[in-house]
Amino acid sequence: MEQSPHILVVDDDREIRDLLARFLEKHRIRVSAVRDAKEARRAWLNGHYQLVVLDLMLPGESGLDLARWMRGQSDVPIVMLTAMGEETDRIIGLELGADDYVPKPFNPRELLARIRAVLRRAGDPNGTHGEPGTRSFRFAGWALEPSRRRLLNPDGVEVPLTGGEYDLLLALLERPNRVLTRDMLLDLLRGRQAGPFDRAIDVAISRLRRKLEDDGRNAQLIKTVRGGGYVLAATVERA
Repeated sequence: MEQSPHILVVDDDREIRDLLARFLEKHRIRVSAVRDAKEARRAWLNGHYQLVVLDLMLPGESGLDLARWMRGQSDVPIVMLTAMGEETDRIIGLELGADDYVPKPFNPRELLARIRAVLRRAGDPNGTHGEPGTRSFRFAGWALEPSRRRLLNPDGVEVPLTGGEYDLLLALLERPNRVLTRDMLLDLLRGRQAGPFDRAIDVAISRLRRKLEDDGRNAQLIKTVRGGGYVLAATVERA
């Protein structure tokens, strides 16, 4: 029998912790819930988690600082809880490597759907996309191996990717030289449409460019299409 995923919930609101613990456990997800960064660090060192649900507004050490520390320890997926209007913190969290975010107040069913989607992306050895039998995508000297979920630079050195970065790169590689709007990318990756101030894709593209050494105003690999979106400007070979 498949083992239930174990997630860590970090939120200083006891009602939210209790609600999430009861709701998620009804859906066969094991939950450890803590109230602040200090307890989260202790739980982190004493347990193994497949995902972290992290409130950014914590007493004492902030959720952003905790996310930065966690990302330095592991690539474990992080789903942020943010208050409505916290656009800056949300963007910083995504830049730190968070995989998704849910604004408060939230519907537990929506959070469950996001958790399951992120867990699928992180746990599926063949990725969330990709045609069966594709062992690798080769482009501009780089290689992405879906079977191992790893990116190799032109020297054959592995470049670590978060789950969100991997999915974004895979979506681009499957549609080379095709303009993909932000709405299209958000729909492909999250199954939802972008809001008027949703910069999640822009942040993810920026981080992916840095990983691909394509950073700067004159990016040549992932190009920005003014008023349109983004395009992977490279020949992609499937092996």
